[in-house]
Amino acid sequence: MAVSLLANDVSDLCIGKPAVRALPLSAAAGDLAATVRKGPRAACIAVGPARGAVVGRAGLADVLCLLCSSPDALARPAAALARPVSALLPKDGAGEVRRVDPRSSVLEALDEILSGAQVLAVPLRNGGRKKQLAGVVGVTSDFCWLTQEDLVRYFLNSISLFYHVAARSVSSLGLVRPDFLSVRPDEAALSAVPLIRRAIASETAVAVVSADGHLVGEISTAHLAACDETAAAAIATLSAADLMAYIDYFGSPPEHILRAIKTGLKAKGLDAMLELMEDETMTSFSLSSSSSDEDTGRAYLRRPSSGSFGRRSTEEPVVCSPASSLVAVMVQALAHRVSYLWVLDEEDDCRLAGIVTFADILRVFREQLL
Repeated sequence: MAVSLLANDVSDLCIGKPAVRALPLSAAAGDLAATVRKGPRAACIAVGPARGAVVGRAGLADVLCLLCSSPDALARPAAALARPVSALLPKDGAGEVRRVDPRSSVLEALDEILSGAQVLAVPLRNGGRKKQLAGVVGVTSDFCWLTQEDLVRYFLNSISLFYHVAARSVSSLGLVRPDFLSVRPDEAALSAVPLIRRAIASETAVAVVSADGHLVGEISTAHLAACDETAAAAIATLSAADLMAYIDYFGSPPEHILRAIKTGLKAKGLDAMLELMEDETMTSFSLSSSSSDEDTGRAYLRRPSSGSFGRRSTEEPVVCSPASSLVAVMVQALAHRVSYLWVLDEEDDCRLAGIVTFADILRVFREQLL
């Protein structure tokens, strides 16, 4: 089984993948925010002075954490956005990016992920013209990401070879982790910033859990990445529950949420953040007012509002039960483009029991290949 499954090399999993957008470490955090808005993928790599050296990955969620990292950053957002991209990269090695040779085996890539790499940078072997990084002589952006999701999908395509574990429950396989990241709905969202940083590194989210243990929602780093820098104002002033609403309806949040943000900014003396928020709001209104059905040249970041306030119909956390099978969890996670599922215990009034992550799922397959 292992021989047939692992005959492919890493480049086979990268067919059709686009090159990631890249920035030098000296680029400003604000430049990164502007860059990721130009396309659908909210992530960039930062490269060092050595040719092809991949240092890390950063996106808008990282920029928001930077803006909320200290009172000074909130008070002077322009200065925070002028800081170099290197300031966004974790100092503790969390969320590590490793470069792998495209000729490496799938097993080698799997071992890199399971030994601590969040994502793998794979040089593209297309033989075409390489895109030059602006301002960085001799460095090219000819990399693509190989993610945990790619590996999980790879194993799902060969799930019949793992029939003896595919139908087993995630509980029986020991995949339900009780040590998830969480906050209470009424806690200040700003207090969750360290947890959001950890969620970025682990590719999970922060659960918003009621006092009696029920899952109210989540602060998803993927959804944060669909916002812009002004979401820092919401993080600085709102509760965790209201931040969820702001993220879900970003671009057209309820008026009382906007009033709460502006009141909170004024109360904290964050005039520069308030000015940034109002400038972006006016710019967004101007752009949306002048757009037409024929205007397809501009990519709009903001998601449209849908449903009623308080109802998260399109943004519900993805959940399973302890009895869910391994293959069912894999299919569910891949269908929703998430790398984790929250586990609700039906025998305990559907309280939050834990989390199942792609990293732990991949460990199951690695054990089967021994």
